[in-house]
Order: sequence, then C-alpha cells, then structure tokens
Amino acid sequence: MIETIAMVINGALAAAFVLRRRPKWIAYDPAWLVDAAERQYPDQPQLVAALARCTRACRESRAYIHFVAPERPNQPGSEWQFERNLLLEKTAHGTLVLDILRDGRVGGVEFLSRLR
Repeated sequence: MIETIAMVINGALAAAFVLRRRPKWIAYDPAWLVDAAERQYPDQPQLVAALARCTRACRESRAYIHFVAPERPNQPGSEWQFERNLLLEKTAHGTLVLDILRDGRVGGVEFLSRLR
C-alpha cells in the first residue's frame, strides 16, 4: 500500500515537472536589441542579423529569455550549442548578457538588473 502511494506521488510529481518544463513560446519583437547591437557593435552585422531573427521567445525567469530551445544543452543533436557570451550595455533594460551559440544564433538574453 505504501509503495503504491509512493509510486502515485512520484508519478504525479514527474507529471507536474514535465508540465512545468513545457516551454511556452510567444511572438517577440527584438527591435530594441537590434538597435542596441547596431550602436555597440557596428562592426558585427552578423550579430545584428541574428538578433533580428529572434522573433519567438520563451521566458525562463524574470531575468532570462530563451530564443532557442535549451533542451539538452551542448549535447549531440541539441539546438543549444553554446559558444560565448557577449555584453550589451546601456540598453533600455540595463546591461544584458547574450548567449551566442556556435552557429551564430542568439540563444537567449539575461537581464542583469533583474537578478536577485
């Protein structure tokens, strides 16, 4: 009986975890990021173009938005193949950290002013 209850509870917790982890992608307007990158990195048109393609987003937290699915990061077959970080300073939302992926896409953005 106790084992059965434990299995039901564990199953319910696993189901709740899966439901919570299911990303909700929404339309996103990256114009403000594009403007900031054009000002700070005029010699990197590929960055500006990558940011312009960030038109769907998934909020991980108050401080982080994904533009690329983060499942199984850096594993074979995963979209998320991290290469480096890049700072964007003095934006409408303060200093940001961009996650740049190996294929040149912007994986996400972290809002440093929202970290606690």
